[in-house]
Amino acid sequence: MTADRHGHAMTDTGTEALGHYEQALDDLLFFRPRIEETARSLLTAAPRSPMGHALVAYLGVLGTEEAYAAAARDIFAAFSAGLDADRLTPRERMHLAAGEAWLAGDLRTAGRILGEITVAHPRDLLALFAGHHHDFLTGDALRLRDRIGGALDAWDEDDPHYGPLLGMYTFGLEENGHYEHAEQTGLSALERRPRDVWAIHAVAHTYEMRGRFGDGTRFLDARTDAWSDGTLLTVHNWWHYALFAMEAGDTARVLEVYDAAVHHGDSPDVAMELIDAAALLWRLHLAGEDQDDRWAAVADAWERRDDGPHYAFNDAHAVMAYVGAGRLERAERLVRDRERWLARTPAGPAPANRAMTADVGLPVCRALLAYGRKDFAGAVGLLLPIRHRLSDFGGSHAQRDAVQRTLVEAALRAGHHDLARTLLSERSRLRPVCPYNWSAKARLEEQAGAPERAAAARARAAAQAAGAALAG
Repeated sequence: MTADRHGHAMTDTGTEALGHYEQALDDLLFFRPRIEETARSLLTAAPRSPMGHALVAYLGVLGTEEAYAAAARDIFAAFSAGLDADRLTPRERMHLAAGEAWLAGDLRTAGRILGEITVAHPRDLLALFAGHHHDFLTGDALRLRDRIGGALDAWDEDDPHYGPLLGMYTFGLEENGHYEHAEQTGLSALERRPRDVWAIHAVAHTYEMRGRFGDGTRFLDARTDAWSDGTLLTVHNWWHYALFAMEAGDTARVLEVYDAAVHHGDSPDVAMELIDAAALLWRLHLAGEDQDDRWAAVADAWERRDDGPHYAFNDAHAVMAYVGAGRLERAERLVRDRERWLARTPAGPAPANRAMTADVGLPVCRALLAYGRKDFAGAVGLLLPIRHRLSDFGGSHAQRDAVQRTLVEAALRAGHHDLARTLLSERSRLRPVCPYNWSAKARLEEQAGAPERAAAARARAAAQAAGAALAG
C-alpha cells in the first residue's frame, strides 16, 4: 500500500497513480484546466483507487454543472458496485461517503463528513479543498473560515501547499468581515506562491468590501501575468476587475473587460462564467444601462444549457439573463419548472438544493421577474423577507450584492422611502466608500424633496468615483 506525501495510506493506488494524485491536488489548488486530464490519468493508472474516485466525485460537483454531476454519479456507481469497503482505510471510506452524499445532493452530510476527516487528518488536502468550496457553494461563511483555520496548526509553514491554504483562509476571513487580517494573510500567501489565483481572488474581495477600488485595480494590475489567462478562475477574477471599474464610473472599461474576458463569442457555456456575465450586466441594468446584444448572447447560452433543478444560485442568474434580454416568458417557464419540482415528493432524502430553491432561490427568481415587469412593489415584497438569508443559496457577499441592490432599486422605484432610507443607511454605514450607495441616497433625497441633501450625496458619490478612477 502506498501513502501520499503526508503519510495517508492509499489503497489500490500504485506509485504511478500516486504521482498523478499528487499532481491533481496541485492542479486543484491552482485552478489549472488540466485537472480533468490529470484525474483521468490517475484512474487509468489505478482504476480501483478509492481516493482517485473520491477526487473524481468532487470534481463532478464543485463546478455546479448538472451534466458533470450526472457523469460523475455513473462513474462512482460503477466503482461502488464491486467495492469491498472492508479493505479500505477509515479515511478512504469517509471520503467515499462524502462523495456519495454530495453526488446525491445531500450537501449537509457531505460537509459534515469532510469536517470529520479534517479533524482526524488535518493535512488531508483533498478534504480541505473540497470542504472549503463546499462551504462557499452553501454560503456557510463561518465554516469557510474555521474549516481551514482549524487545520493550519498541523501544517509546516515550509510545506509547498501552506501558501494555498493561507489563500483559502484569506477568503474565509474576508467573508466574515476580517478584512485587514484577510488582506495580510492573502499577501503572505502570495509571497509563498505568487500564482495562487484563489489567494489573488480573496485579496481582491477585501478591497471590494472596503471600497478600496483603486487599490484593488492596482493589486490586480501588478499581478496580471498570474491571474489574467489560462486558469479556471480567470473569468471570475476579470469580473472583480470590472467591478472596480464600475465603481469608478468607467462603464466603457467595464464593457471592454466584459467583451474581452467575461463573455464573448468563444466563451463556453459554463455555469460559473455565465453567472459572472449575468451578474455584471444586471448591475448595469439596475443603473439604467441596458446592453441588448450582450444580454441576448448570455440568455442564449443559458437557454442552450436548459438546466434542471440542480443549483438555485445558477437559476437566479439564468433568470437575470432572461429578464435582461426581455425574455420574460422564458424566465416564467424556469420558475414554473422549479415550482413543479418542489411540489413533487422526493424519493429518499431531499437534496439540499430543494431547501435552497424553496427558501431563497424561487423568491429571488420571482423578484427578478417582478422587477423586469416593473412591479417594483412586488419585487420588494419578495426580497424583503429573505434579505438576511441570501447566503443560504450560496455565493459570496460580493456576488449576492446584485440581489441586495435589486431590493434597494425596487424600493426606490416603488416609492418605499422609509425602507429605502433604512437599507441605504445600513449599506453606507457598513461600506462608507461606495459610490453606488451615495448615488442611490441622492435619488432618495430627490424623491423626498430634499435637494440640498441630494446634492451633497451626489457630490460624495462623484468624489468617491473620481478617487477610485484616479487611484486606479
